[in-house]
Amino acid sequence: MTLFDLAGRATKSLAATLFVLFIPGAVAAEPAAPQPRCATPHDLMRLGGSLAHVARKIEKQQPVTIVAIGSSSTAGAGASSPAASYPSRLGVELQKQFPAQRFSVVNQGVNGEEVPDMLKRFDTAVIAQKPDLVLWQLGTNSLIRDHAMTDRGASIRDGLNRIRAVGADVILIDPQYAPKVIAKPLAPQMVDFIANVSKQEDVGLFRRFEAMKRWNDDGLPFSAFTIADGLHMNDWGYACMAHHLGAAIAEAVKRPIVSAKASNAR
Repeated sequence: MTLFDLAGRATKSLAATLFVLFIPGAVAAEPAAPQPRCATPHDLMRLGGSLAHVARKIEKQQPVTIVAIGSSSTAGAGASSPAASYPSRLGVELQKQFPAQRFSVVNQGVNGEEVPDMLKRFDTAVIAQKPDLVLWQLGTNSLIRDHAMTDRGASIRDGLNRIRAVGADVILIDPQYAPKVIAKPLAPQMVDFIANVSKQEDVGLFRRFEAMKRWNDDGLPFSAFTIADGLHMNDWGYACMAHHLGAAIAEAVKRPIVSAKASNAR
């Protein structure tokens, strides 16, 4: 047998091996874990308050600037990348809701901050951005550090007044439903406190605590939407939060647009 014969047999053997390897189903791939379903309950789509300024901008097809201020769960702690934080995901969700609209979502979250810390940088982090909508996530760090909000909401009202002075809409975002938060006996009171301020000041409220509680009540373990620290969300948690919030903003915005068009038609 010549070297050419041996080389020919080796080539055929290699080709046969490769053929087997590339037959569909010949090598069983590990199936990817299915992602939990993220559906927004109808009652969580109601923010309360008004997003009339944003509605007017969208109706006129003018760009909308959104500023998200808060602590680590706004900054995106626990996410695999900045693109997986809730503000980044919200931009994607709003683009789906309004394909022809231009949105700019500015992430001004800083790890560890409480309301007084945020107020110190309001002028540069929020007002200087010329926002049309401000998403203000608050309450979590005060709660887990056992810092009572003794000013009866005066500091929150200060921030709301500064936002409204520039004509922007605002949505408050309450604490997350996570092991380190719900371990605090005052967690329900903090959630109620923020809800009461929202109602008294007639501004929107995104009930993040309730949304995440629904996930857990529906059978999702905390590990499905939070990381091992028992506080911050993972990529799925941030994405689903953004999905809920995007749906809620769209619902609030589309109501006044429809009303205005109906009035003009009469």
